[in-house]
Amino acid sequence: MALPSDSAAASPSAEASARAAALATNAVEVLPEGNLVTQLEQNRPLRVKLGIDPTAPDIHLGHTVVLTKLRQFQEDGHDVVLIIGDYTARVGDPSGRSDQRPMLAPEEIDANARTFQEQAFKVLDRDRTEVRFNSEWLRMEPEELLGLMAKATVARLLERDDFQKRMQAGEPVSALELLYPLLQGYDSVAVRADVELGGTDQKFNLLFGRDIQTAYNCPRQTVMTMPILPGIDGVRRMSKSLGNYIGVTDAPEDMFGKLMRVPDGSIDEYWRLLLGGDAPEGPPNLTKRRLASSLVDRFHGEGAGQVAEAAFNRVFVDHEAPAEIEEFEFDSGPEEPGEIHLPAVLAQAFGVSRSEARRLLSQGGVRRDGEVLPAEPLDLPPAELDGRVLQLGKRRFKRLRQST
Repeated sequence: MALPSDSAAASPSAEASARAAALATNAVEVLPEGNLVTQLEQNRPLRVKLGIDPTAPDIHLGHTVVLTKLRQFQEDGHDVVLIIGDYTARVGDPSGRSDQRPMLAPEEIDANARTFQEQAFKVLDRDRTEVRFNSEWLRMEPEELLGLMAKATVARLLERDDFQKRMQAGEPVSALELLYPLLQGYDSVAVRADVELGGTDQKFNLLFGRDIQTAYNCPRQTVMTMPILPGIDGVRRMSKSLGNYIGVTDAPEDMFGKLMRVPDGSIDEYWRLLLGGDAPEGPPNLTKRRLASSLVDRFHGEGAGQVAEAAFNRVFVDHEAPAEIEEFEFDSGPEEPGEIHLPAVLAQAFGVSRSEARRLLSQGGVRRDGEVLPAEPLDLPPAELDGRVLQLGKRRFKRLRQST
């Protein structure tokens, strides 16, 4: 059910209504209903907030959905505040979790924060973005923290679905996790947010921020939720921990290849959320190629998509090795003097286990210079691998060199 507007009813101007409608493109919800129009009628730049906890070092395409919306607000003349949650990352956001997030070391959070904000500027206008770290205001004295905690009830915090599901399943909910929505809400107080953006999984936190603003006698923000991009498996949300992500700093050929693995049924959603508008009509494979080429161009520069597509064709259409192949030095193994143990080399070169390497060999999943390697023998003279190209599966190549 839509929330009532915070402001007195008035006839919205056609211009403000049109701007609000444009800014709401692709959004799932904009709450309270009509509040964004009222804010735009004030004819001033709005302070638009996005908070991101640096729990991983890289931004993936799923993050760019909301970052692109932020960029749209910038282009409409508003002030964007990107909050790096270096303090809230120490608590752990429970949104969408069936268990408590592991706590990260401060050094890891700080390192992630540095790379995260740099990658965000692949989407945002650096000169028009205010970057803040919420440790600036969340490192509170005990009296301040207790005052913040007094602004909410446990019953209100336990309304969120994530906590309800975990309690019904007998899973624990830590007191630290209960604190998270208060801290995120206080971010909105600290930066005087007019609008806060987030994924649909953030709806409780974003609306709770309005409660915290009220408690501190601040104007309440408009809440805008954005869709969550599915990963390249087409099922689960894009996540590095799930291995179904595409990083904005992935090499062009890797980005192109991963996008070609997106299920046909997800092409329209990817096109709409990442490029805007409707996907062009045509065969799914051709549309997917245009999607992949356009996104590689977006993150690596004009023309990079065409080069990446050529590299993709070389490997997957022409079944040739890439033009540039990373080299890997190997030593003779201890199993047999003068011979190397192939599963050990595969494990070291490609980061798989020896048992996985043996399984791939038995299934014909390893090639040497384009020819399938037999499952036996597993020990080979170094000369039979030195300078040769090993291919693991369809996309992974290494040129072997014997160490001197």
